[in-house]
Amino acid sequence: MTQRRVSVWQPFFLAGDSRTAVVDAARELESLGYSRIWSSAGFGSHVPARFREILDGTTEIGVATGIASIWHVPAADAAAFTDSATRDHPDRFLLGLGASHAVVVDGDSAKYRKPYSKMVEYLDALDAAGQTPEQRVLAALGPKMLKLARDRSAGAHPYFTTVEHTVAARAALGPDALLAPEVAVVLDDDPATARATARQYTTGYLALPNYTNNLRNYGWTDADFTDGGSDRLVDALIPWGSIDDVTAGIETHYTAGADEVTIQVLNGGNVGEFPAEEFRALAGALI
Repeated sequence: MTQRRVSVWQPFFLAGDSRTAVVDAARELESLGYSRIWSSAGFGSHVPARFREILDGTTEIGVATGIASIWHVPAADAAAFTDSATRDHPDRFLLGLGASHAVVVDGDSAKYRKPYSKMVEYLDALDAAGQTPEQRVLAALGPKMLKLARDRSAGAHPYFTTVEHTVAARAALGPDALLAPEVAVVLDDDPATARATARQYTTGYLALPNYTNNLRNYGWTDADFTDGGSDRLVDALIPWGSIDDVTAGIETHYTAGADEVTIQVLNGGNVGEFPAEEFRALAGALI
């Protein structure tokens, strides 16, 4: 495994209205010692310029797309963005790629066929454009995509998974590939309010078959997916509680084989606001 990293996954870095506020938050995370900033690239036809703005406004912290959709961003555009970002900021930009979800790509799923084959074609196009596997990671969940991530990228960036998946992903990737799971957390030690905050996040994702099918592989059932998730599932997906409780939950992923955990703080619930206080507390405990 590579050296342990503590990173940030936050929608604020794409959704934030103010470039100044976004760059200021990135600079603070850099000063706190976080390794990388991850955020969705949305579903437009280009890698958003916001990722370049963060790179230009900081000096050391890494920046990654988590993820750029292979159905939306042409491979040529992804390769060109990566090439430019790497030329100006060596070793700081990582292209996270994913097959997204049928409901996002096409409402009737007519376009969303054979996502694995689509990913292979996309990687072929990136190779033809001169990109190296070390410049990208895949949002891999199942065994085939994890193997593809191992063979044709720097590693995997699983999203919305439990620690049992982290164990299986490390086994599939082998010891050397990057494994950077997203882990959402809630800093709140009241069970009722913490789980209510967590369910604002889980409800949407539990409507997506890619995630529920993956969870079924680890023993979860339809009964766990209703009403935002059973207490047991919510607790397995999202560490919540005091700073000690939350950091202990994050640490289980490192113990399971992650070498980078990308932390998403759910407190507040407004994607346009940055939970600075929570990330300061987490830095003090983890870095």
